[in-house]
Amino acid sequence: MSFDSGPLDRYLSAAIGDDRAMALDLRSAFTGSARDLADLMRRARCDANWEVAALRLKGLAATFGIISLIQLAEEAMSGAPGDPAVLRQINQAIEEI
Repeated sequence: MSFDSGPLDRYLSAAIGDDRAMALDLRSAFTGSARDLADLMRRARCDANWEVAALRLKGLAATFGIISLIQLAEEAMSGAPGDPAVLRQINQAIEEI
């Protein structure tokens, strides 16, 4: 790839080389999964569902070394379930990837 906007691009480049179409597909899959997990957190009706969704988001972010998203997921797990401020930050971080 001719650009590098962060850890995700470096991981994708290492895995698939210069195949831009595949990189875009994988980036889309990653952000889609992250959005789905953030939505699960938003819809969580109990502490356990919040915790599981945040833990899965942390694992997804860790797979690609996206530190900011890892930290936000950890903040969500250690804070109050359903915290709208952390959800806004998570959604913003996903949009910036």
